[in-house]
Amino acid sequence: MSASLTVLDPVAPAGIARGGHAFRPLDTLQGKVVGFIDNSKPNFSALVDDLAELLVARHGVAAVIKHRKRAASIPAPEEAIADVQRQCDLVITGSGD
Repeated sequence: MSASLTVLDPVAPAGIARGGHAFRPLDTLQGKVVGFIDNSKPNFSALVDDLAELLVARHGVAAVIKHRKRAASIPAPEEAIADVQRQCDLVITGSGD
């Protein structure tokens, strides 16, 4: 009797993110709008609040936009994606725990 072994590669293929927007580094955060998409895992909302405060106080960020997903296992709502695309110069998504 012969046995077989299947090896799976967990690495996602490289590609352009949905929307096809290229990454462009910012020269400064001064006057920029920063968005956060909270994936609803424990502790990320506290981290977002602290980061937002620091970005405004120390780096001159003009505004912070926050959206929270209903659960970590589902995509952000289309309205949240559209909102950060429309308003933000930089978007940070994250994980807590």
